[in-house]
Amino acid sequence: MELVIHRAATYTGKLLSCWTAWKRILLPCALLLIWQGIADSGLVKSVLLPSPIQVLEAMGIMVSSGELVDHLGVSILRVLEGFALAAILGVGLGMGLGIFPIMFELMDGTIQLLRPIPPIAWLPMAILWFGIEEGSKIFIITLGAFFPIFINVLDGIRQTDHKFVELSKVLEVPQSKFIMKVVIPGALPFIISGLRVGLGYAWMCVVAAELSAGMKGIGFMLTDARSLAQTDKVFVGMLSIGIIGQCMDSMLRIMEKKIIKWRGAFTGV
Repeated sequence: MELVIHRAATYTGKLLSCWTAWKRILLPCALLLIWQGIADSGLVKSVLLPSPIQVLEAMGIMVSSGELVDHLGVSILRVLEGFALAAILGVGLGMGLGIFPIMFELMDGTIQLLRPIPPIAWLPMAILWFGIEEGSKIFIITLGAFFPIFINVLDGIRQTDHKFVELSKVLEVPQSKFIMKVVIPGALPFIISGLRVGLGYAWMCVVAAELSAGMKGIGFMLTDARSLAQTDKVFVGMLSIGIIGQCMDSMLRIMEKKIIKWRGAFTGV
């Protein structure tokens, strides 16, 4: 009897695992079928909406020719450079303003004034300051990714329970030890969330910057394909951004689960 129950439980577990895996691809598959059906129906011209098969064929041609890899490689490098700068500045300033009230009083007004300005609005000035090559694009990416990281880090530092602050004062715990043992560990979920949001903004900014200036990158490829009415190439570029962005986000989620094991258990992220 126990063996039967054990086998039934094992079989049920496998079914649940399969269903969990299928749930992740159910909606994408349904959308692909709908997309293919619309394209086959002839209701929309292929120049406006190529079928998934046409997009896959275009992707294969672009990968084999090296065109997609070249443009995507340039954009990935720009995103990594801009995101790294934004992470250093965002985490550093967020922690500084959260820990030291004098820094918050001095800088918060200026930062809040600059924060609503869209990164793309800085593009004319970025081109004047850094030219149309790498400098202006890295500047726009850094600017776009900085504020989500900074705001999340600042909120993470400032949410430290006031009871811990008072207790550390009563016990005369050194400030450096309190920051390392209490403040930073408590802020880690906010820091990782900020990095994930900032990475998404970095990808949006790199495409916007490459659409406006430059001769390389996925944004330039999208503009060039649009001007030549190569809609399948436009879709290839968009899908490539989504896939690479998803892979980078998954890497951050894996890092998050390793650094903050308890968060995955409580939030299911």
